[in-house]
Amino acid sequence: MPKALPSGWISKKGRGMDGARFDLKYDERGLIPAIVQQHDTKEVLMMAWMNEESLRLTLETRTTWFWSRSRQELWNKGATSGNVQHVIAVRADCDCDTLLVEVDAAGPACHTGSRSCFFNEMEG
Repeated sequence: MPKALPSGWISKKGRGMDGARFDLKYDERGLIPAIVQQHDTKEVLMMAWMNEESLRLTLETRTTWFWSRSRQELWNKGATSGNVQHVIAVRADCDCDTLLVEVDAAGPACHTGSRSCFFNEMEG
């Protein structure tokens, strides 16, 4: 059974929210989208899902942990590939229903070997 998170998170920084409590909004499956971004270039690397346990592990270990919907298990990014994402900061958006995880990525984020999962450009 996952360890419980404290009720409400404390905002470390934020415009007008310093020290304010806020509650993350998980969906009906207990998941919240997490956008992973390279901290210095601001390049968006990937999007994955987190649950309370993966968020807790991410904050504790300072490496990214996610919930795999297909395998129904936690996974630590880079544990097998070596492409670890070292966490610089985790931020919630204004509605507390999406996370931004700023990282220093040791290698490609995408399972295809691409630095970013967002390489399929669309034309209209």
